[in-house]
Amino acid sequence: MKTIGAADTITKAYIRENAVFADAFNYLIYGGRQVVNPEELKEVDTTEIIIPFNTYDENKDEKKNAAVQKYRDVLKSTVIMQDSQAAYILLGIENQTDIHYAMPVRNGIYDFLQYGKQVSGIAARHRKQKDKVRSHAEFLSGFYKTDRIVPVVTLVVYFGSDEWDGPVKLTDMMEKLSSTLMKYVQDYKIHLIQPYGISDKDLQKFQSSLREVLGCIKYSKDKEKLWNFMKDNPRMNMDIMAARVIEVMTNMSIEISDGEETIDMCKAIEDMIEERACIEREEGKLEGKLEGKLEILTNLVKDGILNMQEAAKRMNMTTEEFRTKMK
Repeated sequence: MKTIGAADTITKAYIRENAVFADAFNYLIYGGRQVVNPEELKEVDTTEIIIPFNTYDENKDEKKNAAVQKYRDVLKSTVIMQDSQAAYILLGIENQTDIHYAMPVRNGIYDFLQYGKQVSGIAARHRKQKDKVRSHAEFLSGFYKTDRIVPVVTLVVYFGSDEWDGPVKLTDMMEKLSSTLMKYVQDYKIHLIQPYGISDKDLQKFQSSLREVLGCIKYSKDKEKLWNFMKDNPRMNMDIMAARVIEVMTNMSIEISDGEETIDMCKAIEDMIEERACIEREEGKLEGKLEGKLEILTNLVKDGILNMQEAAKRMNMTTEEFRTKMK
């Protein structure tokens, strides 16, 4: 059985791999086209610290800073070519092993803390370089009219086999108001990848082992479909990290030897099926022995050689249970 801590650690380490990280965004944004280059990804500090307000200490009658600090799962920077022009962008992934019912708020906080961090950084740079202020408005904000911030795209990768039944946008978390009021409420939508409901056609759009990981989780509750998915897939010889994610998220018992870099998942599943078959055969033999013993004791009771209480005791049953079995 998976533990939340172990599952989170394993999935986070897996999604941090550049090939997997890029694959997730290429699927989300470009339908599988290889636009985000894994080699261009650079890890960014996931600590988001921002001082959103200047507040006053009532006792000292002076300003103090109220700092807010949050930690993302993974944040990377990259440059994407669009229309022969390079675009700098920040990409973040929040990996979920369980459904989070406040995900729109959580992601929104991360994104806006990052935007606030950029604004604060730009203002600090202006002060350090003693840049010329061209208006009173620029002086007040510290952010100049020509300054620009870098876009942030945050993606949720949910590794659970159940359907995501949490909110996918901010307004899903609110009581329904009149359309007149709701049109003034700013919404925030999450981007979500989940195994549940993903088609085999869409799985083919993934180029990394994320295809097999999502597929195995998708079919984990139907062993026949899982086996068919795996045996028909020529790419089931996968890296250990991907195998670990499948193991922890599907509760499979996959034996991985020390020093191995890859594992044949089909062979691992075959071994698991054979082990289960052996257990079932042994259980069948035991069941047969118990049935035989029950028949003998039943006949002894019917012939008056043994009373029912003694027979029940020999079968580790109550007298009522033994009577039911006799019928």
